[in-house]
Amino acid sequence: MAAPDFVPIDPTQKLRAYSSPPRRTDAWTGGRPGELNGPQPKGPALGSTGPDQGYAYRLVRHLEDRIHPGDLDRDDVVAGCVALAMRRSGLMGRAPVIHDLTAAFTIYGFMDPKPDRELVEHRSQAFAEVASHHHYFERRHLVDQVREEVLRKNHTEIAESYKSNWRQAFVDSPDGGSHS
Repeated sequence: MAAPDFVPIDPTQKLRAYSSPPRRTDAWTGGRPGELNGPQPKGPALGSTGPDQGYAYRLVRHLEDRIHPGDLDRDDVVAGCVALAMRRSGLMGRAPVIHDLTAAFTIYGFMDPKPDRELVEHRSQAFAEVASHHHYFERRHLVDQVREEVLRKNHTEIAESYKSNWRQAFVDSPDGGSHS
C-alpha cells in the first residue's frame, strides 16, 4: 500500500510491489450454483422476486393510522400484508411502493373499519402467527390465495372491487367455493 510522502521510509527495507496472479488460459464460464438459466421458476413457495423488497416494511409506517387489525395481532397483519405487497411489486418487476401496501391491506379488509364478518373470520385463520418465521408456509399460503390478475390491477381498482365484492380477489373464496 502506498504511503504518504511525509511518512519516513527505511532505506534498508525491501519495498513490496504488486504482482498479478498467474494468467488463466481457459475462458471464464458462469457456472455458479445459484445462477438461473432462463426465467424465474414458478411453483409452491418460490415467490415473486423483486428489488429492495424489504423497503415495504418501512412504507408501513405511512399507513399505521389507517390499518384496522381488529382482534388480530398487528405484527401478523403487517407481516402477511407486506408479503402480499412484495408479491405485487415483484410481479411488476420493481421495488415496492406505497400503493402495493394499500392494495394488500385493502384486499384483506384492513383498511376498512367495519369489514364483512365472513372476511374477518377468513383472515383470523389466514393471519394466525404469520409474523413468526416458523409459519413461512402459512404466510405464503395467504399470499397465494390472492389472484394474480387482481394484484396486477391499479390500487384504486382494487379498492373499488373490494367494495363491490371482496371475494373475487381470492382463488378460492373463504366459504370453500371456487371463483375460477
